[in-house]
Amino acid sequence: MRKVLFLCLCIAGIAKHAYGQVAMTPPMGWNSFNYFSHNVTDKDIRDAADQMVAMGMKDVGYTYVNIDAAWEGARDANGVLHTNDRFPDMKALADYVHSKGLKIGIYSSPGPKTCGHDEGSYGHEEQDAKMYADWGVDYLKYDLCGFRDLMRERAPNDPAEQMKMMIDSYDKMAKALKATGRPIVFSVCQYGMDAPWEWVPALGGNLWRTTYDIKPNWNSIYTILSQQEGLQRYAGPGHWNDPDMLEVGNGQLSPAENRSHFSMWAMLSAPLLAGNDLVHMKAEVLDILTRRDVIALDQDRLGSQAERVYSEGEVDVWKKQLADGAVAVAVLNAGSARYLTHPFHLNLAKLGLHGTQRGKDLWTGKEIDLKNDMPVEIGSHDILLVRIANPR
Repeated sequence: MRKVLFLCLCIAGIAKHAYGQVAMTPPMGWNSFNYFSHNVTDKDIRDAADQMVAMGMKDVGYTYVNIDAAWEGARDANGVLHTNDRFPDMKALADYVHSKGLKIGIYSSPGPKTCGHDEGSYGHEEQDAKMYADWGVDYLKYDLCGFRDLMRERAPNDPAEQMKMMIDSYDKMAKALKATGRPIVFSVCQYGMDAPWEWVPALGGNLWRTTYDIKPNWNSIYTILSQQEGLQRYAGPGHWNDPDMLEVGNGQLSPAENRSHFSMWAMLSAPLLAGNDLVHMKAEVLDILTRRDVIALDQDRLGSQAERVYSEGEVDVWKKQLADGAVAVAVLNAGSARYLTHPFHLNLAKLGLHGTQRGKDLWTGKEIDLKNDMPVEIGSHDILLVRIANPR
């Protein structure tokens, strides 16, 4: 299996031009799936674009309006894929989104079928890529789903051959997108199987899912967060670990959980793709999604993904290096008790910091002094997020 990886990396090379000029910071935008699932319509996408502008999301960096599953209709005799009745004119829709100063994304699969059993791009990669470019698409999420059956059918009990097939399937679309001449973000969605962080960058992929689908509950969010540990060296400008879309504002997440979720995705330099109902969004959710100081951590030009430095009981402490020499520190109470069940004392030495650190609490906006062994009181599933401009 490792020989397959080595071969792919050698053939493709990780050249400077491999990533193009897209996703030099983690993509920001909105994706339809978490709220609309397979029921999204042309109107929903137009409404999302309208709301992103009206509510100031565009002003703080949200750019992509992404259509996920279930836009596809049938292919005609010439293999041309048509949209379904909910999307009467994809070119007109793309033009509308572009008229708002935003960009549009779409979804497909390297298999014959998508997760929702719609038409995938298998055998039509160049044809579909050209169609996307003609429509004006700026972002493609390419979901493994339907290709897994082909892998099992054609290479039963041969994991190395299955992996080669999978890599080849993504490489075909990567080349097809590049051939269009249009800068299109290429998002590889294959759930973190077979270490995509090791081979997707060489294909020119801009981001790759590291886990299975996120759900709007704390257990899912925290599990996915924990699975990002150790992946920081693979992230950087043009190529990002993707722990899946944001669930901020969905389900029964508490304000603290929404705040912590958004904070930690920013600390991870993860794509910030909102997935909530923008039309009926609560003010408190909008405040979280548009918090400029937190977004700045995610969009920092260094592109350094945070690492979990240490854990103590139910508390995790993460650190992120920033381009101007500043650092961000996140202290997360992952426990379910209303408050910490025992006193937590911050160990600055473990963070490589010495002496009192003057920083800014990015959720209160207030200046704060972090001292070694200081007691920290944080509610259940809440977070202390501090930017230290001049760490010592």
